[in-house]
Amino acid sequence: MNQLSSASNAPLLGAIFMLGAGLTFAITNILTPIITYGMGVPSTATVFWQYVIATVFALPLIARIGFGALKTRHPLWHESRALLSALGVQFFAFGFASGVPVWQMVALSMTGPFFIITGATLFLGERLTAQRLGATVVGFIGAVMVSQVGTEQFTWASILPVLAAACWGSVSVITKYLSRDEAPESLTLYMLVLITPNHLLIGLLLGIAVAVLPAGALPASLATGFDFVPPAGDALWLVLLLGFVTAAAQYFLSLAYKVADATYLQPFDDLKLPLNTLLGWVVLSQVPAVWFWPGALLILGASTFILWNEQTRSPQRLKVA
Repeated sequence: MNQLSSASNAPLLGAIFMLGAGLTFAITNILTPIITYGMGVPSTATVFWQYVIATVFALPLIARIGFGALKTRHPLWHESRALLSALGVQFFAFGFASGVPVWQMVALSMTGPFFIITGATLFLGERLTAQRLGATVVGFIGAVMVSQVGTEQFTWASILPVLAAACWGSVSVITKYLSRDEAPESLTLYMLVLITPNHLLIGLLLGIAVAVLPAGALPASLATGFDFVPPAGDALWLVLLLGFVTAAAQYFLSLAYKVADATYLQPFDDLKLPLNTLLGWVVLSQVPAVWFWPGALLILGASTFILWNEQTRSPQRLKVA
């Protein structure tokens, strides 16, 4: 047993790697609004080049897994995962480009577990318990509070992180379905290989939409279509940094889940909410609204309860390879 995965080191290393992932993802959530909302680079182009660069940096990870892991009986499901994941990223980046603050984006993106419960119940035949239903309702109430529905501060762009969460929740449901007979290496490799082409596909479809729809049919930040030319000047350097940090986040996640189970790591993942809120406050001067705090506590509390409830129903031990 090597030092990385030894029983004594696994909990500490898992926590460190997950915190590293949280920090790098928080940096991407600061860079994205600067590039899109601040510099005017279209969100679709930003995300495309972000993942082109991230894929280049991830090539050693792809080589380590090996292309033999691409052997599968479910190619369409793998493509569906990659497309939904890419759509989620596009919704998220478009939210930043539309001026939604970091604290609101991240808090609302944490509604993902509630979509996972819905999908698992409808499509995987899992039982909807009173605990699951109650936690989902509480989390929905928290999301309404954070989105500030019914106030002057509410905008329809606030729904974008919820749409992203719905996409990523669907990805989790499909992953759960595939994991019944697919190896983790296969799931990881397909996502790494397919997500960038799917961002390209989304950009091409947007370009077609811009060409055929009447003027004013699309929001201004999307009406420019998709630009295959990388941004220039300072924006280029920031996009390069964004791609590198995205790849680093994926490496941290890969290392974290290699040494520890998801149930153990989840509380450390939840630290992304205060971490992103603090960075958005300090770097972008985005002060959270008063309703953010109780709403975020409801979302965080509901997702934590779901984790605890699922763990007591089917307890898992810490993974020490």
